[in-house]
Amino acid sequence: MKALLRGRALRRLDGKAYRFCQDPDCEVVYFDREAESIFQRSDLAVRVGQKQSADPIPICYCFDVTIADLRSDLATFGATPILEMIASEVKAGHCACEVKNPQGSCCLGNISKTVEKILVDLRAAAV
Repeated sequence: MKALLRGRALRRLDGKAYRFCQDPDCEVVYFDREAESIFQRSDLAVRVGQKQSADPIPICYCFDVTIADLRSDLATFGATPILEMIASEVKAGHCACEVKNPQGSCCLGNISKTVEKILVDLRAAAV
């Protein structure tokens, strides 16, 4: 979390048990209820993919993958090699999810869900 906060926000860091807010409609990204401390989207130096609706929407912070990259592959080829590429890089120890991803965890689950959603949307548009 520290690596993602802007300087002014970093100076306000006083909580010990911050949690990530996944609600896409909420401006809050991190909160610690006990410390009554919050950080909003504007406090971060990166775009938080789960809270964006306009491209580029980052989904993999380690390997610079956006939702538009997934959508392009799926619309053009009906599949994407991105999941396999990231899984391979993770296995090789090349990821830094705990530092780069605002969620603090691996993006593969989010990518799998996003691929499924895009495929459903593409199928619906084709009908």
